[in-house]
Amino acid sequence: MPRFCANLSMLFTEHDFLDRFDAAAKAGFAGVEYLFPYDFDADEIKAKLDANQLTQVLFNLPAGDWNAGERGIACHPDRIEEFRSGVEQAIKYARVLGNTQVNCLAGIQPTGVSDELAEATLVENLRYAADKLQQAGIRLVMEAINTRDIPGFFLNNTRQALRIRDLVGSDNLSLQYDIYHMQIMEGDICPTLQANLSAIQHIQLADNPGRHEPGTGELNYPFIFSFIDQLGYDGWIGCEYKPATSTEAGLGWMKEHNIL
Repeated sequence: MPRFCANLSMLFTEHDFLDRFDAAAKAGFAGVEYLFPYDFDADEIKAKLDANQLTQVLFNLPAGDWNAGERGIACHPDRIEEFRSGVEQAIKYARVLGNTQVNCLAGIQPTGVSDELAEATLVENLRYAADKLQQAGIRLVMEAINTRDIPGFFLNNTRQALRIRDLVGSDNLSLQYDIYHMQIMEGDICPTLQANLSAIQHIQLADNPGRHEPGTGELNYPFIFSFIDQLGYDGWIGCEYKPATSTEAGLGWMKEHNIL
């Protein structure tokens, strides 16, 4: 059975962020991920990880002004220097926290920027980040996101992500495959995983519709988990869903499948 980590940006939000590490460990998780660590001191987060024997699995590169609606800047041609500074910041945090992979959010395509320029900018930024992160022993992943939840998000399907990866040409760049986002954009989850497993470094999940826990929507997660297991995937699966009620009340799906 694959390893599951708690996404602390969505799970255990009944608690303050630094208290979510304790809650995740108490619930039985061995690893955690979240959107960003940058509002907190890295040593303070590291202390929480160590106290709870948690693996820091993943966080994102800085993605612009999240509270103002930005969802990444990697395809923004006027913010390349800001992107590069963010790579350095992520490396500093990763070295303290011990995680060996970070995710890049391409961002919403800026008004007036052509598809060609947005793609060229993304490729340049990913190539830079992959090289810098490789020097630090950290793997880079990139995530395709559905355009229903984030209209205009530039990287939005698996085929496009694979093409971008080829253009970047780095063996330090892989895909983060989010089942929820790709169910909306393309479906065909298991065949896509099977065909592209060698390019996929990290998986995330939520059911659809609603982005709640497995078992609340249309996806046959028992089949998907068994299929991923048969594929031999040995990475983490991030539980990046919005609990339908409370986090702990929604963990029944994990207990049912003997995950916790």
